[in-house]
Amino acid sequence: MTSRIPVVLLTGFLGSGKTSLLASVLRESHMAGCAVLINEVGEIGLDHLLVQQLSEDISLLESGCLCCSVRGDLARSLRDLFKRRLSREIKALDRVVIETSGLADPAPVIHTLMRDFFLAERFRLEGVVATVDVRNVHWQLGQHAEAVKQVAMADRLVLTKCDLADSLQIAEARERVAALNPTAQLGRSEPGKMPVGLLEGMSLYDPVSKTADAVRWLGEEAIREQARLQASGGVFGAAPLLHDESINTYLLRFSEPIAWGDFSRAMDTLQSVVGDRILRIKGLLNVRGEDAPRVVQAVQHERHADSSLPAWPDEDHDSRLVFIVRDLPRSVFDKAFAAFCSVR
Repeated sequence: MTSRIPVVLLTGFLGSGKTSLLASVLRESHMAGCAVLINEVGEIGLDHLLVQQLSEDISLLESGCLCCSVRGDLARSLRDLFKRRLSREIKALDRVVIETSGLADPAPVIHTLMRDFFLAERFRLEGVVATVDVRNVHWQLGQHAEAVKQVAMADRLVLTKCDLADSLQIAEARERVAALNPTAQLGRSEPGKMPVGLLEGMSLYDPVSKTADAVRWLGEEAIREQARLQASGGVFGAAPLLHDESINTYLLRFSEPIAWGDFSRAMDTLQSVVGDRILRIKGLLNVRGEDAPRVVQAVQHERHADSSLPAWPDEDHDSRLVFIVRDLPRSVFDKAFAAFCSVR
């Protein structure tokens, strides 16, 4: 896992400032070995030229939004980057950033990295970063399902345009996105002040420290705190609007070890029947007969390749699964695991 090239998906709704954010991040010295893949709607614009001045190793996906029609373009671009590194046309390829259009669904990009054997052997998804304009967050999430999905699937959320908003707007935006995705790490950007390490440290396993941070990655306490906040009506008492009212996050815990075959059958059934409504799954599984935990990650109908940690990261050996879903009650998952795995 640590030898594969990390890939960060940078997404965010139209006008949320993701290209400006990326331009600032690329100026940092440690980003010299970063390649950027940019997807834009329509003709090449000034945003592309701005980023191009900062990095020579840029490919432009010209097919519109990153969806099924451009998976081939994305796969070809990543293969080309890797081959150019092998032939030493590129001095270093330490990471790749894929910037989507403002109307893009993040899922097809993640699927490409999971499905393509060549890519899966050489690249790994570090995480999804989504930018959110604090001034327009309520309108965007209320009117556009794409914006909701971008926030719900993110590992890290960055509040932008904070210098143009007052403290109440920022606080309300923070509460809104935390309600939608409590597991995501939340930061903010302002001109001349970017979040430190924005494109790093999102995955479970840290290749530098060689350790796993399950508490941060799973976000259990954040999920519990958000549930308490929602039960009390929230800080501002603002009800979710339209699209994002159907998004929920569930945390499932099982104290007894689970047979891998039983778990796989439960997951296969869930993903085949309601996979289109499962946005993200991540977790650690205590598998019967195994000393170390299995890492579980999935997006909609597809699961990441099986992997395990070298050892449990802490004294907590319970199986822990986090589901971010749309229009699904928790009972669907409770019943599935009770039926297939005999756990409650």
